[in-house]
Amino acid sequence: MRQTIDRLRLNDGTSVSYAVAGSGPPLVYLPGWVSHVELGWALPVERRFYESLATGRTLIRYDRPGCGLSDRAPVEDLVELEMDVIGALYDALGLQRADLLGTSVSAPLAVHWAARRPQTVDRLVLYGGWVQGDRVASAELREHVLGLVEHHWGLGSEILIDIFAPGADAAVRQSLVVHQRSSASAETAHRVLAAGYRMDVADDLPRVTAPTLVIHRGDDRAVPLAEGQRLAAGIHGAELRVLPGRAHLPFVGDVDALTNAVRHGLGLTPLSRRSSPSLTPRQREVAALVSEGLSNRQIAERLVITERSAESHVERIRARLGFRSRAQIAAWYVTNTA
Repeated sequence: MRQTIDRLRLNDGTSVSYAVAGSGPPLVYLPGWVSHVELGWALPVERRFYESLATGRTLIRYDRPGCGLSDRAPVEDLVELEMDVIGALYDALGLQRADLLGTSVSAPLAVHWAARRPQTVDRLVLYGGWVQGDRVASAELREHVLGLVEHHWGLGSEILIDIFAPGADAAVRQSLVVHQRSSASAETAHRVLAAGYRMDVADDLPRVTAPTLVIHRGDDRAVPLAEGQRLAAGIHGAELRVLPGRAHLPFVGDVDALTNAVRHGLGLTPLSRRSSPSLTPRQREVAALVSEGLSNRQIAERLVITERSAESHVERIRARLGFRSRAQIAAWYVTNTA
């Protein structure tokens, strides 16, 4: 599967990047935390989740301003800014209606949009979300985590991944830590997390009219199940599906069970387990050198081949994995090497 990346501009001139993959009715995926639409596609665990969503739907993802490939916006209010981005995305793609998937921080944001623009939402799926951010954790813990993110983003990123992805192996954990730091500065990460803790959509819940599925893992370490239950209880006719597991990130843990739960909420059939794309031994060798930061000429010298051959190998790797950049190849290789 391939994805294409494009850009749109908000009324204030802020450039926002978005990615499109798959085919079928539109599914708008609100980023759950910090994101990078290009590098996220390179991480096998994350890409596999997106490809499963894009089977039967046109999956539309975006980097919120300040994250990934998007510019920083002058607007500080995350809720107001996110509503502007979603509206601009609908306009840019000519969408009248779409399914919405909100995860983590974006679950209450998706509720906010669906309550205010009900005519634009066909189905609503919420995963790992909450009604009131101040109930996610104690005031002391929230303050501690925000302080780490703001002043020690390296350590803070590692601690957050320990919370978000318990049970993930060392290679995946490390790739996710790097992915977070590559997706946002400490300032942006702090702003998004602080906004999530302040969100309160209790008044929005009764106004949601779209068929809604709320999914939550029973032992989610980041967000208590009680908040998922409150989401479902507050939306008329909403279905609650509780899955086993502790991971908060949707692409960690039993991803197949979660993916098929999401597909159920979208009215799609479940998928069978699929294998990830692989490389030949020579292509893996070249990918390893790309991950070391070597140029095509340096790769050619290391492998005693022509520079043209090295370039061809890199292009074949990009085509096989559906990547656009060497950075994606490097991220894929690191994640696939335990």
